[in-house]
Amino acid sequence: MTEKDLTEEEIFAFRRQLFAWHRTCARPMPWKGERDPYLVWLSEVILQQTRVEQGLPWFERFRKRFPTVHDLANASEDEVLKLWEGLGYYARARNLWRTARHVAHELDGRFPDTYEGLLRLKGVGPYTAAAVASFAFGRPHAVVDGNVLRVLARYLADDTPIDTSAGKRHFTALANRLLDPQRPGPFNQAMMDLGATVCRPMRPRCDACPLAGRCRSRAQGRPTDFPVRQRKLQVRTRHIHYFACDDGTATLLLQRPPGDVWAGLFDFPWVETKDAQAPAPESLFAQSKWLEEVTATAFERCWQHRQRLTHQLVHATYWRVACAPLPEPPAPLQRVTFENLRKFALPKMTGEFCKRFL
Repeated sequence: MTEKDLTEEEIFAFRRQLFAWHRTCARPMPWKGERDPYLVWLSEVILQQTRVEQGLPWFERFRKRFPTVHDLANASEDEVLKLWEGLGYYARARNLWRTARHVAHELDGRFPDTYEGLLRLKGVGPYTAAAVASFAFGRPHAVVDGNVLRVLARYLADDTPIDTSAGKRHFTALANRLLDPQRPGPFNQAMMDLGATVCRPMRPRCDACPLAGRCRSRAQGRPTDFPVRQRKLQVRTRHIHYFACDDGTATLLLQRPPGDVWAGLFDFPWVETKDAQAPAPESLFAQSKWLEEVTATAFERCWQHRQRLTHQLVHATYWRVACAPLPEPPAPLQRVTFENLRKFALPKMTGEFCKRFL
């Protein structure tokens, strides 16, 4: 099916039923109805690849600490990364800070008010550009996230793969055909709410869906067969050993390099192995290019943790390493006292290790 196959009668019925449902079933969220493009943009960046319930505390923290784009632009990158700590996908935080500086210093604090202008901002893709354009400026652009893709694919029983460029263009065209151009923001919010609360990935609540009467996949008795994906996600497995050096008062940290999944954050020195069968910790410790000048006297395996990222499965082992007094190390290592450790932005699992064992 293409957007041209939708009749005007079906389009108007779709909008009418969707809006009637949303008047009583909308999810309460602090940014709903917000017209300030800065706050709309902030909420959308935080919610990229993040559930609403998970992202809410971070939105409130950022709004309180940085109430305007100028406040965010005047912060340091380390301060922004520290406030972002625990939310993951740290490239979002770095792009957030860089875009804030661009808007504040080069655009006089004003966000572009068109979809095309918003797309030129760093870290802003079609989804975020459509969200800011429709919510903040009332521009007629459909927001197409995972929830919306699911609603459309099921409503139309459309087996076009959603994980291809052609599929994304196809469903974006369908969403824009259904979009109410007079109320694009409310329409987009209603679609996302419907996908999140009713047309769920598993166990969809078809009996509560305002579109059930015309839903093709429901009529066929197979709503969970949609949406269709062409490719299976390839997940890389990693085995990483972290060394928390401890001379009784301080430890060693280094900033992770550009291109790393945790780029810009601080972490303990580490060694990565090819498989789970690793040599003794003394041998691993000796392999670290950062710890050549550090004398270790004892090793204690404190914690093993597994973290799933989008394309990686990380098996982490944390070693507490008793050391002779730590000197000021050469860059990129830093000697950090335990009382100052909390000031550094750490990956989520390293932060959890510190809370438990340091």
